[in-house]
This record gives sequence, C-alpha cells and structure tokens, in this order.
Amino acid sequence: MTQISLADLKLQWNQVLDALLDADRIAWLAFFDARLVSLNDGKLLLSFIDPQKFGGDHNFKSVRKPEHTAKLASAIKEVTGLNLEVIEE
Repeated sequence: MTQISLADLKLQWNQVLDALLDADRIAWLAFFDARLVSLNDGKLLLSFIDPQKFGGDHNFKSVRKPEHTAKLASAIKEVTGLNLEVIEE
C-alpha cells in the first residue's frame, strides 16, 4: 500500500471534505469538524474534542452512522487513492 503522512493528508483534507460534500451532505456535516490526530498502519484517527472551540460536548457521535464513515473513507480514497480505516477517538 502506498504511504502518506498525516501532514500530507491534512494538506488534502479540504479536498476530501469537498468530495464528501458532493457525495452526502449529512456525512459532511458529521465529519467537517473532525481533527486528524494520527495516521498509522492505514488507520486514520479522528477526534472531535476541541476545548478551545466549545465549552461543552460537541461530539455528534450518535448522529454519525457507519455509512457516513464509509463515505468518508470513500472520499479519502477518491482524493488520495488510499484505503484508510477511519477510527474515532
């Protein structure tokens, strides 16, 4: 499998989000605020914790469905050519 660094993926993240928006606006809404934490062994770890942004919980995990995660993975593949497993912190 071709490798990509977290920094390189971050540079392409807006393109990934644009592709996700084209595929599914609800999925885009579920992931647009995610922070890319790490990328190891084909696994992308996302976090929705940002104490600087919100005082309370803004993790909409209950709204995100497996099909939304699958669409995000598909958008990542469309932009980067890589099959990554998306994991939420």
